[in-house]
Amino acid sequence: MSLSLHILSPEKTLYEGVSTAIQFPGKDGLFQVLKDHAPLMASLTKGTIRINSEDGIQDITIVGGVVEVSNNKVTVLAL
Repeated sequence: MSLSLHILSPEKTLYEGVSTAIQFPGKDGLFQVLKDHAPLMASLTKGTIRINSEDGIQDITIVGGVVEVSNNKVTVLAL
C-alpha cells in the first residue's frame, strides 16, 4: 500500500494521487514521509515538495503551508 496524497492551494488542487515517498521543506529542514509514518502535523516553508510515485518523480514548488499525516493519508494546504 502507498500513501494517499492531496496537495491543495487556495485556487486549486495541485496534486491528488498515491505516492511511495514524499519529501517536504520543513521549518527545520527537509523531512520525508513513508508508508506507516507516525501521525504528524508540520509547518512548511518555501521550497519543493518531491513526490515519488510509480509514475516517477514529480516536484511541486510551494511558498509555505502545513502538512498533516495520519493513517497513510497526507494532506497539504499549500501557498
